[in-house]
Amino acid sequence: MWKCTVCNFVWLGDGAPDVCPRCGAPKEKFEEVPADKAELARRSALSNCLHQKLTAALDEALAIARAGIEDDLDPGCVKIFRETEAFADEMKRKIMAEIVVHVGKGKWGV
Repeated sequence: MWKCTVCNFVWLGDGAPDVCPRCGAPKEKFEEVPADKAELARRSALSNCLHQKLTAALDEALAIARAGIEDDLDPGCVKIFRETEAFADEMKRKIMAEIVVHVGKGKWGV
């Protein structure tokens, strides 16, 4: 893993590219990312991707819950849909807070 010291672009490969794909800086402007930071970046990418997928699933749950609330078949159904809506909304807020923590701890990039 290599990082452009000009624009922070990260290159995955055995060596730095001849030219930065983002800013055009020469190869000499890249530095190799230390192994421990590279591993943290890989693990963080996986966790953050899972958070994004979970957020998308929660968006779907919210849409379903809101459709069920609007349908208003009976009080028991509406109760389930309202509880689902509240849960999905709360979990999305928790995920966003966790991603903010990741960014603050450098667990978003390198």
